[in-house]
Amino acid sequence: MTKYHWDSELDSTGLLCPLPVLKIRKKLKEMQKGSILRVMADDPAAIIDIPHFCHESGNKILKKDISDEEQIYLLMKM
Repeated sequence: MTKYHWDSELDSTGLLCPLPVLKIRKKLKEMQKGSILRVMADDPAAIIDIPHFCHESGNKILKKDISDEEQIYLLMKM
């Protein structure tokens, strides 16, 4: 199992669509290529929105852990 170390973290819990994706976009703009962003979310729409954003923007989802209470994503800026 691959262990990842992230360069930055974004807590978007409590935020509803489209705010988590807007905050992710802003945060990734500030980061270097190849950097990893750890995102925490709890918006049910984020399960669809975050992967869609990554696909459209060319960034990569390295890992996602989804439970009933929380979603954790590791995103790599490409």
